[in-house]
Amino acid sequence: MINCLIVDDAPIARQIVMEYCKLLPVLRVVGQCSDAFEVRHELQQVQVDLLLMDINMPVLSGIDLLKTLKNPPLVVFTTAYKEFATDAFDLAACDYLLKPFSLERFIIAIDRVIEKLESRKTVKLDTQPSSLVSHLILRSEGRINKLNYDQILYLEANRNNTKVFTIGQHLISTTPLSIIESHLPGELFFRVHRSFIINITKITGLQGNRIFLGKSEVPLGGNYKDEFLKILGI
Repeated sequence: MINCLIVDDAPIARQIVMEYCKLLPVLRVVGQCSDAFEVRHELQQVQVDLLLMDINMPVLSGIDLLKTLKNPPLVVFTTAYKEFATDAFDLAACDYLLKPFSLERFIIAIDRVIEKLESRKTVKLDTQPSSLVSHLILRSEGRINKLNYDQILYLEANRNNTKVFTIGQHLISTTPLSIIESHLPGELFFRVHRSFIINITKITGLQGNRIFLGKSEVPLGGNYKDEFLKILGI
């Protein structure tokens, strides 16, 4: 069962999604919310695997809400505004449904959610203590890759996928960046941007909002800068 939370400031829109959910036995609706603050409260009370969430809500939008969550559930955005699609996929949304959407399109979105939940199984940790784990296991293009932490320069969110950059090459994993992040040791890897995580041992320079990792360069997001500078002792 997938525990889902329906989020929309319009009661009729919530009811439509609720009726669709009732038709899919894999979904268990654990609550309904009309704004972002209700969502934050519910996430503290119940286990939520999936947010079926509108974007255009009062005070705090669905996208802005997602940015505030440290370990967010999977998300399917439901909205009447197509211009937010890029931001949604940058945040690793499973899907983006434009209102009014059909039951068929909703089912396709839920199938993608199921695929994402299954993809979590492709990122595995060794059975030894985490402090002794020195590598990451990732599936890419049908191949299982073992990457030592020391090989990885940085990781970049690419819609629902993740690009993993090593010295001289990169691979693309179908596992979202947020899932991979949960398996990376915090003493070695740090999120410096909503779309980038770097290996802090590979830093060779910093200029303004640019971080240099040898010949590579990644942006430093404003929301992460203060904490990043603390880590560097600046």
